Amino acid sequence: MSDWMKFLGTAGARYAVTQQLRRSGGIWICLDDTHVLIDPGPGSLVRCLSSKPVLHPKELDGLILSHRHIDHSNDMNIMIEAMTNGGNIKRGVVFAPNDALDTDPVILHHFRDHVETINRFNEGAQYTIGNIQFTTPVRHKHGVETYGLHITGSKYSLSIITDTQYFDELESFYPGDILILHTVLLRSRKDILHLSLDDAETIITNARPRLCILTHFGMGVIKGKPWELAEGLSKRTGVSVIAASDGMLLDLNEAIKQ
Repeated sequence: MSDWMKFLGTAGARYAVTQQLRRSGGIWICLDDTHVLIDPGPGSLVRCLSSKPVLHPKELDGLILSHRHIDHSNDMNIMIEAMTNGGNIKRGVVFAPNDALDTDPVILHHFRDHVETINRFNEGAQYTIGNIQFTTPVRHKHGVETYGLHITGSKYSLSIITDTQYFDELESFYPGDILILHTVLLRSRKDILHLSLDDAETIITNARPRLCILTHFGMGVIKGKPWELAEGLSKRTGVSVIAASDGMLLDLNEAIKQ
């Protein structure tokens, strides 16, 4: 299996995370022999080392943080420590928004010299890590500086729409063959800046990826049985939609054939 992703956790928002109704370790992606961990939330290191087979942090080429909220950023510092063999080997790159690095930073200054470079996100910018390129196409509508990712590999592309309130043409920025949607809410609420199941249906209908994966579930979605909700979206949109589960390993070469 040359290209794959593993969901170390699928919990979204504070209650699902703090009660660990689902795990919260982020997503490990291997694409074109490049290993990236995205949003290492609480328990990420433990989930890596307890994975079968074990995911060794020293194999990572870098860490990507979409935004500073603790369910996404909690294990950033310990993952830097693990990726660099306790700071003894200067290696790897880190990508993060400005507010995760400046006032009240979530990435501590002590760990910044451990890595080769730290890159600050800007809207519409393009970045390279190992053999892959990715963009942060648009700033999201969230409580802190937040960006989704559009990742381009040699065979196909991945888009990750992380936490945001839905806005017009959001999906146009994320044309990936595989679309990962952070679906926190069962129903939209104007006072909560997260995507709902209805928003997911709008995005999937308009974007029409080859495969859509729902993750980052709040309590309402968890109680609603995400696998059943995904099946309903598949029937209504005509797009293959699945719900991620904790520890789910996905062979991208096989998934893209669906």
